[in-house]
Amino acid sequence: MDFELLTIQGCPHGSAARELFSQAAELEGTDPAVIAVREITSDEEAAASGFRGSPSFTMDGIDLFESTAAPALTCRVYRTDGALTGLPGLESLRQAIRARLAAQGAPG
Repeated sequence: MDFELLTIQGCPHGSAARELFSQAAELEGTDPAVIAVREITSDEEAAASGFRGSPSFTMDGIDLFESTAAPALTCRVYRTDGALTGLPGLESLRQAIRARLAAQGAPG
């Protein structure tokens, strides 16, 4: 499994997103050291990678949170407890990781 955090330069949630992803991965039995961070730097790169805003959490190139937003160099929002925030909740991220692992047939 390839875990990757996609961000843009100056993302105000980049550091917290890395910590959140590390925590969620570790709680799901994955070494957080395997998480790569990649900065998306152009609209072309955003389109090619299906990048829907920063931060985006992916496993094997698949966004863990489906979005209908167009690919763009922009900030991303997540719905948590009825509000919009710059990061998903820890439990939401853990559930997304578990669902992806199950889809791949991996234990966890």
